[in-house]
Amino acid sequence: MTETPEDFTPAAPASNETSSQTSDTPPSRAKAARERATSYTPRASGSAAIRTAPRTSSAAGTIPPAFVKPSSEKVTPSGQRRLVVPLVAALVAGAVLGGASGAGIAVLLTRDSASQSVAANPNQGVVINNAAAVNDITAVAAKASPSVVTIMVESSQAAGSGSGVVLSSDGYIVTNNHVVTLDGATNEATWQVRDSQGRLFSAKVVGTDPTVDLAVLKVDGVSDWTPIEWADSSKLNVGDLTIAMGAPLGLAGTVTTGIVSALNRSIQIGSSAVPDQQDSTTPDQTNPFDQWNFDFGQGQGQGQSQTPQASISLPVIQTDAAINPGNSGGALLDSKGRLIGINVAIASAGSSSSGGNIGVGFALPSNLAKRVTGEIIATGKASHGLLGASVADEAAEKGSTIVGAVIKEVVSGGAAERAGMKAGDIVISINGVPVSDSSDLTAQVRNLAAGSTTDLVIVRGGKTQTITVTLGEFK
Repeated sequence: MTETPEDFTPAAPASNETSSQTSDTPPSRAKAARERATSYTPRASGSAAIRTAPRTSSAAGTIPPAFVKPSSEKVTPSGQRRLVVPLVAALVAGAVLGGASGAGIAVLLTRDSASQSVAANPNQGVVINNAAAVNDITAVAAKASPSVVTIMVESSQAAGSGSGVVLSSDGYIVTNNHVVTLDGATNEATWQVRDSQGRLFSAKVVGTDPTVDLAVLKVDGVSDWTPIEWADSSKLNVGDLTIAMGAPLGLAGTVTTGIVSALNRSIQIGSSAVPDQQDSTTPDQTNPFDQWNFDFGQGQGQGQSQTPQASISLPVIQTDAAINPGNSGGALLDSKGRLIGINVAIASAGSSSSGGNIGVGFALPSNLAKRVTGEIIATGKASHGLLGASVADEAAEKGSTIVGAVIKEVVSGGAAERAGMKAGDIVISINGVPVSDSSDLTAQVRNLAAGSTTDLVIVRGGKTQTITVTLGEFK
């Protein structure tokens, strides 16, 4: 078993509160399907279903007339919006270890950025043909649509696209680091943003955070954008309704739905840091599930392959809402249209060059994204916690009877040693979140800011105890 040095850091400590709220029951899918069929027709086979909706001030609010055709007016579907997709090139993909809490399974994960050529009507907003028949999902999509953008990235050797979420009226956007760096291929590129009205803007990178795969872009000259409304991701329940918005395969304004299918997951993927910003540990080259093999393919408009030199562990929300290449950096929303996560990866049953949605997607929690983006906007970078120990999977140890992350060595003067931790301690929980393996522990530590105080439940000599640790800073 390869030992994994602990050296990641996450967002502000998540509350251990649980919510008694339950999501609204999803409306009739049959009716939604009929409405989707009258909006527009995508021409790329295998793309996610396209949902249509209006713009609204709240999930349960009224629909502004600017986005709705009067019910008495006859509307020709092709007159509303038509997308022509002449080319959808090979998907960016890769293999990774799926270190899900309690799952113990390896999956193929496909990073969901896509390279393609897309021509579309300038109106990128949701479409409503019958205002009298809108449902809750339509209202959520309409509310969030102005806050979701498409991002096009191009360098001298590669090109691709992803999604982003508006943070402020004056042009700050959050997306994935692997979107802005073309999966770690470059930090020298041009970035263009298309908003929900079809307007195009040049953007610049404010800061990137390869440790948790987030980045912030800034568009100058805007003051009328609609910032996303944040939700508290620590209050999510398994089974809550989720709505994903973004531009899978370059199809801007795509809406898909599902539920929160699992919480407190961790996944290990290749870092998308460019070569001079390497992060974390070197993947095990003998295990095809321990690394990302980024492949832009040889198709038109794509660049050369980029093999990551390191891996990172991410704390994620798991959803079965359809997420595909190009959804990277887009919004995962709750039943009230609030942001609960930033879409980051999908599990794929296909090869690294042909993976697609199979109903298992992952998003970075909103609490993590909110902390990291706030720090990047304020200072240009974000901090992450460091435990100061190397860890391995307890389940792989000879004679083990429990799962957890076993401390193999503590760093002299580090946070773990200062807190009294010792080699052989088995961490089974951090801040109330179960720890099944080393990836879980690393992801949760990185989720916290440097200097955060956290409670670790450990097993030492067969007895359980709680140790409070003040984390160092991962650099």
